[in-house]
Amino acid sequence: MAAWMSEPAGQGWVQVAEFLVAVVLSGVIGVERQLRHKAAGLRTYTTVGSGAAVFMLVSKYGFADVVHAGTVVLDPSRVAAQIVSGLGFIGAGVIFVHRGSVQGLTTAATVWLTAAVGAAAAAGLPLLAALAVAVYLAVSYGLRPLLSRLPSPGGATAAYRITYLQGRGVLRELLDRCTQGGFSVHELRTVTGPAGQDPEQVVEVALQVQGRGDAAALTVRLAAVPGVLVCRRSEGDGE
Repeated sequence: MAAWMSEPAGQGWVQVAEFLVAVVLSGVIGVERQLRHKAAGLRTYTTVGSGAAVFMLVSKYGFADVVHAGTVVLDPSRVAAQIVSGLGFIGAGVIFVHRGSVQGLTTAATVWLTAAVGAAAAAGLPLLAALAVAVYLAVSYGLRPLLSRLPSPGGATAAYRITYLQGRGVLRELLDRCTQGGFSVHELRTVTGPAGQDPEQVVEVALQVQGRGDAAALTVRLAAVPGVLVCRRSEGDGE
């Protein structure tokens, strides 16, 4: 085996294992966000977690030759601290304000958590990193049903993915039916067009409404609009 692979505090199998743990755990978060059709998905979160792990490994082991020379004293925690502040530019890039509503806060916080998971795994704390991922999944999937049962001051919230034909006034009719059903439009944005469809003819939008009407009845009313191809309810956090 090459000398550089056998150094106990350099590039050994321990470091490789720590890095792979960071990749896997970051990927788990990425898959969850990908399944929710968020702007940042598997590639983004895996890259963030892997990058944080590399920085942590470099901080722990990358200066062994300098330290052994006895010329300087290093503080490995300084690089770890910079990971936290360095993720700020990514978080700022995914947070925006739309119609007075702040969007992307959950995405930014999840990116920040993914970096922490990668750093913890690379620091030799795989149980802590795995626990963080488990808590995130529990909060993401466990709290949503609980919150849906709590009364909302503005009424119930419903979100839809609607695919329709352009040039037929479908969007105007959809908004009118939301208003008639007792809902106000909280968010409306165009998403990636359906695969295999002409983007100039078919549009897919994400529609989030809030009100005290019957969400099930609204689904039927929206699906019945002439020109609507697909109408399905979806997760409606918008983050």
